[in-house]
Amino acid sequence: MSYEGTIISQSESPTVRCDYCRHPFPTTDRLVLHKGIEHPQQLNDSEEKAFFSAQADEEDELRTLRLKALGGLVLLYFGLLFMYAIFA
Repeated sequence: MSYEGTIISQSESPTVRCDYCRHPFPTTDRLVLHKGIEHPQQLNDSEEKAFFSAQADEEDELRTLRLKALGGLVLLYFGLLFMYAIFA
């Protein structure tokens, strides 16, 4: 994955950079995930543990987002169905 051409605006100044490829990241969580995905062979034990922890947190957040999206779609579907039943 190439990061050439990545543009970060002045208002989003990077807080950390990757030690291996010097790519900037706005948060340390994003840096930890990047290192685990792009540079797994260079991680030490503590970085590897941090990666697996960040990956688990990210999966939990995605699961929550998917459930909320599904709930929203179900509410929309039944709302439209009831509106059709009432007004049609």
